[in-house]
Parts: sequence; structure tokens; C-alpha cells
Amino acid sequence: MHRRLEGRVVIATHNAGKLREMRELLAPHGVECVSAGELGLAEPDETGDTFIANALIKARAASATAKLPAFADDSGLCVESLGGAPGIHSARWAREAGDYPSTMALIETRLQERGCLAPDTRRAHFVSALAIAWPDGHTEIFEDRVDGVLVNPPRGTAGFGYDPMFLPDGHDRTFGEMSAEEKHGLPADGSRALSHRARAFQALEKACLG
Repeated sequence: MHRRLEGRVVIATHNAGKLREMRELLAPHGVECVSAGELGLAEPDETGDTFIANALIKARAASATAKLPAFADDSGLCVESLGGAPGIHSARWAREAGDYPSTMALIETRLQERGCLAPDTRRAHFVSALAIAWPDGHTEIFEDRVDGVLVNPPRGTAGFGYDPMFLPDGHDRTFGEMSAEEKHGLPADGSRALSHRARAFQALEKACLG
């Protein structure tokens, strides 16, 4: 039985880009959002081996400390020719490289070392796992993905993270060249959203906000 998400909710992230996107998605539903950073909550160790496991770790930790429902995302870029890397370690790669432009350059170097120049050797997908945790231990989880190819050089300054190098299937502009509404907008006709996070949110919306 799904539970409705309402009232005050903690967005369990310290990532400004994710926080902005998650607030945009929740705004039409009258949910009052406060971030983990605004509450001074510590970031838990993400010790899971899947996106869902790490999303649950973050949501449960924030909910237990704040005594409020908490909404968390764990997402990342999976590059097929790199064995699915960086995957659940997408944020860690960026921290170790110093920033996302440096990490995109690292991915490109590794692809070129493998001779991955043709589009069919540069396949990748973004995954988003969304988790909601309540103080009484109830949880809800949702996961989806979007497929595409990696371009070089990266294009666009919108979005965040790996967006400038990701070209979704069926489109001629990268996520970095798309507005937030194009990327994350939920189609009024109920058709599938474009981004991985918006697709996962469509399922969450139907289950917990409808």
C-alpha cells in the first residue's frame, strides 16, 4: 500500500543541482521542502552496491535525524564500454577529479584509449533511484533510466554533472543544452518524461502524490 507524501519533507541531498531539480518536481504538489544542508544534517556513508540501496541509506538517515519524511535520489552515469562505470560512483569520480569537467575529460580519455569513437561504442545511460523514508520506517522506492550516447566535446552549460556530454536517444541536443522544463518537465498528456529523474518521479507522483 503506497503512502501519500505531504507536509514538510526533507530533501536528503547536499548537491545544489539535485536539490534544485527535486524542488522543481515537488513544487506543483504543495510539498514544503527543506534540504539536508539547511538542517545541518550530516551526509551518511553511501555503502550500498546499487542506486536504490544508496538512495534508501540517504533517505532513512535524514528521516531518522529530522523526524520528518525524507526524499532522496541516487543517480549516476553508466558507460557501457567502461563496464558500467562510473555508475554508483559517479559523484565520487567527480570529487576525486576535482570537478565534473575534469571527470568528463577522464571518461573521454578512457573511451579513446579503448578506441571508442563511433556512436555505437559510446552508449551510456543515466539511472535515477528515488526513495522516500518516514520516521516510522515505511519506505517507497522508484527507479528509471534514460539511454543515449556520449559526445565530445561536451555541449551546453545548462543542467549539472555529466549533462553536457550526454545526448539522449532521439534528440539532437545534449542534456547540457536543454532547459530544465525540457529535461524534467512531466508531460501533461501522461506520456513518458525525458530525464531519468523525471521518469522515476512520474512513478513516484502516481503512487505518493496523486
